[in-house]
Amino acid sequence: MIINMAHGSGGAFTSQLIDEIFVKEFDNETVKELEDCAIVDGSKKIAMTTDSFVVNPIIFPGGDIGRLCICGTVNDLLMRGATPKYITCGFIIEEGADSDVLRKIVKSMAATAKEAGVKIVAGDTKVIEGNGGIMINTAGVGFVDTDLNISSKNLEEGDVIILSGNLGDHHATILGSRMNITNNIKSDNAPLNEIVENLLKEKITIHTMRDVTRGGLSTVLTEISRSSNLDIRLEEDKIPVSNEVRDFCGLLGLDPLYMGNEGKCVIILPKEEKEKALSIIRNSKYGENACIIGEVMAKEEDKALVYIETEIGGRRILDVLQGEGLPRIC
Repeated sequence: MIINMAHGSGGAFTSQLIDEIFVKEFDNETVKELEDCAIVDGSKKIAMTTDSFVVNPIIFPGGDIGRLCICGTVNDLLMRGATPKYITCGFIIEEGADSDVLRKIVKSMAATAKEAGVKIVAGDTKVIEGNGGIMINTAGVGFVDTDLNISSKNLEEGDVIILSGNLGDHHATILGSRMNITNNIKSDNAPLNEIVENLLKEKITIHTMRDVTRGGLSTVLTEISRSSNLDIRLEEDKIPVSNEVRDFCGLLGLDPLYMGNEGKCVIILPKEEKEKALSIIRNSKYGENACIIGEVMAKEEDKALVYIETEIGGRRILDVLQGEGLPRIC
């Protein structure tokens, strides 16, 4: 079936699309009700997020836009210590899209939602003129322990910075796919539930967490540094990058510190707990390559800075990504 404008009209073709693909694949009692909104169990303290996914290509080595949208939404909730519970999704489908491709994406969403322990409870579908593209908007809701407060404002001098794994895989995958570069690099898109849940279960004191997406590690840590008004010092030789991505960066002149990821996070916590936390992360799914990459320092200048001690003994000041970077990476 090729999708056309009638599939977005709200009539019989829309019902067919919803019933045969979305309801069939998401398959839970809430979504089957087909009401204007979902009624679900709540909590005294909730986390909410929203995101839009326009990645190109929509299917890439190691993932697709369906897996990506669930991972991105779930990870945003996890970074504040929330337990992800519910997701809504809005599909904007361009005329000419193939329903087999759409079904593959929806299947991937359903499988990733199951992995992440969330339920897709509501959605919307619009069809517009175009060339067969698919874009997805999500909203996510999670529950938060009333005593939990994870924020960059909690940083303290002496805190250590743990990165959950290798940098640059997703960015290199998307760019390589667009340029038809053959390699073995795959996207790291992954839900980070197990890492966060295991840390919280073991009562690790987490001062802040951030997922390292667009703008890369340098951008994320610069934002944290400015928010906390403390310096951050990194060690270049401690930052994990796979050989394949390092070679890819060398070929194209890219810097892994500014490359986007979709399954990595930084976790900042007291130095007294660093070894226990690192062990927990490395023994969690998607955390096997975690490393301690730096520490929080007292501010040296008027403005809080992030800097990296290079392998040759120099110091390089880092900043947020300047310019566009790679468009349509997520």
